[in-house]
Amino acid sequence: MLHKFKKIDYSIVFILVILMVISILSIYSTTFGRPKLEGLTQSAVMYYILGFVVFFGMSMINYKFIIKNYLYIYGVGMLLLIFVMFFGKEYYGAKGWLSIFGVSLQPAELFKLCLIVFLSALLARKKNRPLYFGRDVIPVSLCVLPPLLLVLLQNDLGNALSYVIILVGLLWIGNIKFSHALIGFIIAVAAFVGGIQAYIHYHDEIVKFLKDVGRSHWADRFDPWLVPDQTSRDVLWQTYNAKLAIGSGGISGKGYLEGTTIQSNRVPLAYADSIFVQIGEEFGFVGASVLLLLYFILIHRLVLIALECKDRAGPYLIVGIIAMLLYQIFVNIGPFIGLMPLTGITLPFISSGGTSIMINMISMGIVMSIKVHTEENEDILGSAEQPGITDMVLKLFKRKPTQQEQ
Repeated sequence: MLHKFKKIDYSIVFILVILMVISILSIYSTTFGRPKLEGLTQSAVMYYILGFVVFFGMSMINYKFIIKNYLYIYGVGMLLLIFVMFFGKEYYGAKGWLSIFGVSLQPAELFKLCLIVFLSALLARKKNRPLYFGRDVIPVSLCVLPPLLLVLLQNDLGNALSYVIILVGLLWIGNIKFSHALIGFIIAVAAFVGGIQAYIHYHDEIVKFLKDVGRSHWADRFDPWLVPDQTSRDVLWQTYNAKLAIGSGGISGKGYLEGTTIQSNRVPLAYADSIFVQIGEEFGFVGASVLLLLYFILIHRLVLIALECKDRAGPYLIVGIIAMLLYQIFVNIGPFIGLMPLTGITLPFISSGGTSIMINMISMGIVMSIKVHTEENEDILGSAEQPGITDMVLKLFKRKPTQQEQ
């Protein structure tokens, strides 16, 4: 056990400790003087303590055990997504939270990790052989479709899109053909540009449709980004004040607990989805840059561990986690500097939220497990001679004959 602790990358541990300190200080600042939110700082401390316990615990467990049970992990994640549809609680227009023994859990957040494990196990069986569109890419993509639709039905667009990003990242390193990747990229760009133009030119019709299907809050998030001139003051309130706060922070910021916009509570959810605004206003460009630099160093360390891994599944797991983190960082910060609409995604390791903190710490624990156990070359994925992932998926549903039938 002691020799495993010696293999841990303590530079990552150091970065996580710094991110923890930033998170606790930021949450305290955004909840300072607000009696209803005073307990969030203590909760963040508790979740981080538990998170580090889980981090070191996961580091000691061979990650190949997780890969070996990828079907059960995917199945439990799907059951939670279905369960929350019937018994979940609704917050801010999204019905996606479960209360388990008094602890709030967001299955859509948890499923990101389940999906990474599931897709990594499937793709690792290919032994870096080229992925065929019909036999490999389509079946893998179809495995992502059910959870994607379930989360969209929960009104959680941000987490639903994260599943697509994870899929794209894993297909890319899964040796997808360049021609297929290029075609997919062209289609994605065309759909993105076409969607923006359609939203602007047919704004009223689209807003009416969204209201009819119960997704009017989606329009409230896209309007400040694409058609601010046609948007009400109430809808613009969050992004307008966020940009004002970040801009007023200047180079070095106004000082801790001195952010006038944050301390006057003019930015909704400043302790959660909008916590970057507090950093930008109170610590300025320097503080925001330091945070981004920490993210860069963390991801750089993850890439190095992936390159050093001798197992097939390890790099897939790490790239999936990197895709998840990059998506959350970009989607959380982007709206506050005018790059994209609000989607309600937490800032990794910084925002308040027990589920988010625990999922991120578990993810780092899995990465560390890969580093600790990378020299153990036991193949737990079985033969990779299957002609395609289609056959793997279909094989999962075939009943094994009993001894009498044999």
